[in-house]
Amino acid sequence: MKRALIIGISGQDGTYLTKFLLSKGYEVHGTSRDADLSNFSGLKKLNIYDKVSLHSMSLIDFRSVMQTILQVEPTEIYNLSGQTSVGLSFLQPVETLESISIGTLNILEVIRFHKLQTKFYNACSSECFGDTDGKPANEETPFRPRSPYAVAKAAAFWQLSNYREAYNLFACSGILFNHESPLRPKRFVTKKIIETACRISKGSNEKLKLGNISIKRDWGWAPEYVEAMFKILQNSKPDDFVIATGKSITLEEFIQKTFEYFNLNYKDYLEYDNSLIRPTDLSNSLGDPSKAKKILNWHPKYFVDDVVRMMIEDELSKNN
Repeated sequence: MKRALIIGISGQDGTYLTKFLLSKGYEVHGTSRDADLSNFSGLKKLNIYDKVSLHSMSLIDFRSVMQTILQVEPTEIYNLSGQTSVGLSFLQPVETLESISIGTLNILEVIRFHKLQTKFYNACSSECFGDTDGKPANEETPFRPRSPYAVAKAAAFWQLSNYREAYNLFACSGILFNHESPLRPKRFVTKKIIETACRISKGSNEKLKLGNISIKRDWGWAPEYVEAMFKILQNSKPDDFVIATGKSITLEEFIQKTFEYFNLNYKDYLEYDNSLIRPTDLSNSLGDPSKAKKILNWHPKYFVDDVVRMMIEDELSKNN
């Protein structure tokens, strides 16, 4: 039986990846900073909480990382941990850099030092590309990070690339563009939009307060993207892949599609809030998943209209 260690199992991607790997017959282990205090609401929502083994581990503590990996003896490691919010990274730049960059380095060092044959997947981000100016970014597109989060992800990407080349590790990065689901935390703008629109549809007189709504993003469906992570580690050789839909829309269009579900005009409920504007932001982000389609036979089945609908349906079902 294959054994997977998912570092950051409590997040959106960790939860969906757990469900997917369990369906493949994997023994799944997962980490959280304090497994006794974490509520693992996502795992419970998907009814898989009792099917995994949970461990407390600090990604920036080398000894903690080493002890956990040696105890679990995983055949595959998926690193989905670290500070995950671009906006929050401007307020917590040091924690962001440490949790992502040093955390990834600690995993690589354990694998190298103990000469493990473990396959390693690292979660990179489309934020590393910066603004793509409407051109789809692929694996050869240069990184131009514009946030502390993106800088940290870029550093982790190049650390992994160096270790793969220098020490012949089976280590891969998935450069994932935006991917959403009902498990998104409330601080993410897509979740905020969906929840607010649902409350308004039921009679709430609140306003949807947002900053820059002209940004364009390539939005996909998270449960599909974790399948890509799995496929990346099943490839015959270690490599890096862009995972995206290849289509992008503005945040304003996302808002419009959400309110149209309820036959509402979003302009009647939208309110601009300058305090929500980031110091720097990407005006246009678009991915080219051609390599993943050709080599991994992965391609998206769901696009942004599907994402909006499925997130709304899940939100409405909570009160039924």
